[in-house]
Amino acid sequence: MSSSPEDRVFDLAAELFGVLSAPTRLRIVCALIEGERNVSELLEQVAVSQHNMSQHLGMLYPGGVLARRKTGAQIYYRVEHAEVRRLCQALKRHSQLAEVAPKSDGRSPGCLESDMKSVPQEQQ
Repeated sequence: MSSSPEDRVFDLAAELFGVLSAPTRLRIVCALIEGERNVSELLEQVAVSQHNMSQHLGMLYPGGVLARRKTGAQIYYRVEHAEVRRLCQALKRHSQLAEVAPKSDGRSPGCLESDMKSVPQEQQ
């Protein structure tokens, strides 16, 4: 039984969100939206052990979120797709809004969908 193209989009989105579902993985990806970093640089930015970093990178790279290149003994990681960068930027803006002005019922203000619309499109 084949699924519709719309179903496939939702399946792919669920896979992406599954890969991004750990806060540490989100921190790693958001650290990389500024540009490529090697593992040592990531360890300085994201407070986790070497072992923990390796485990998270081991999910993000095969999951298609990150690309990597090897130069000598160093491995450099970067965000693979502009859409993931925009998503991370929207998450950062959304969390900044929540810190500044939470709603009276305790919910965070704003909507990620409206945040995504305000992020400029990047050339790939």
